[in-house]
Amino acid sequence: MPNLSSSLAGLHNQQLNVLAPSGIRGFDKKISSVDGLIKLTIGEPDLDTPEHVKQASVDSILNNDSHYADQTGKKELRDAIVNHLANKYDLKYDADSEVIVTVGATEALYSTFASILNKGDKVIVPTPTFALYFPIISILGGEVIKVDTSDDGFILQPEKLQAVLDENGDSVKAILLNYPSNPTGVEYSKDDLSKLAAIIKEHQMYVLSDEIYSDLTYGVEHHSIASMLPEQTIYISGLSKSHAMTGYRVGYICGPQEIIKKIGMVHAFVVTSVTNSAQVAAAEALKNGENDPVEMAKIYQERRDILRDGLTKLGFSMPEPKGAFYMFAKIPAEYGLDDEKFALDLAYEAKVGVIPGNAFGPGGEGYIRLSYASSKEVIEEALKRIEKFLK
Repeated sequence: MPNLSSSLAGLHNQQLNVLAPSGIRGFDKKISSVDGLIKLTIGEPDLDTPEHVKQASVDSILNNDSHYADQTGKKELRDAIVNHLANKYDLKYDADSEVIVTVGATEALYSTFASILNKGDKVIVPTPTFALYFPIISILGGEVIKVDTSDDGFILQPEKLQAVLDENGDSVKAILLNYPSNPTGVEYSKDDLSKLAAIIKEHQMYVLSDEIYSDLTYGVEHHSIASMLPEQTIYISGLSKSHAMTGYRVGYICGPQEIIKKIGMVHAFVVTSVTNSAQVAAAEALKNGENDPVEMAKIYQERRDILRDGLTKLGFSMPEPKGAFYMFAKIPAEYGLDDEKFALDLAYEAKVGVIPGNAFGPGGEGYIRLSYASSKEVIEEALKRIEKFLK
């Protein structure tokens, strides 16, 4: 195994020196060696990719669909994305100039930020939230403004947004919204979004709207800020959660043609194009699998109710998840805000794995995130172990 030349020591992107490893993956790895651990840690659907979607991928391979696809994505998939968004959320995009197919929503986020950020630009991120956003912004030279929403039901209030904009002026390049939320499961209502849109409209800034969980909601209708502010919104989503296709790595970006063209340049430099068979599977999912997320949502809602009711009986409190498949529960008072210690104790003593809330930024301290993308039987056993632990 070669060792790096001593003359090259330290010759790398210095931004990497200030990046912390993923709190989610890091904690999951730390406790994974616990024998018999029930893992409610990672947002990984335990449901199978629908059969018709898998078969489409297989057929693509067998039909020798093995040459470069269009860099913005296969035409059939871009058309399917446009039709899906129009039919379900009344969002209007042109498949040829306003859509890019990406390697998951993660690449969508990276390519978008790489296209809009200059060194020192600021991005407003309501917290607690999916912590991957922070390092992407930082490595590209941007500055994250974390806005704690824990005192406001985990919803960014318009007064708080206005105050941040007043304080930071023209240095704010964008705001990133994620709803339904990872880690809280909280969903923004149409009224919530309208109030934020009215403020954002008065400023020269983008909205990055990460709506990867939009197809998994419970008893509420999902609305997109892109319908209220189309000229400033960059819409990001994908198939990972809606159709249990995390390993296929298919996401997409939609937005005004001018900025999509710039994002497409970065995307092309980074990945060239997305794997053909995965794109064909995604097109099948959107064209003929509109009901697949509906059925999955019913399963997740049943699990949510079991976990919520069980935790509530044990004395936990949490915002009601109206989407995604996470629960953000406040830890017992005797632990104070030390969610790391509580999560470690729970793993080593009760053999239940959860993620400490501090991994999701300010406002997450004193909470734990539990994923209910696991079977009812697993969740019920986890509740029994938690109850025994608390006693």
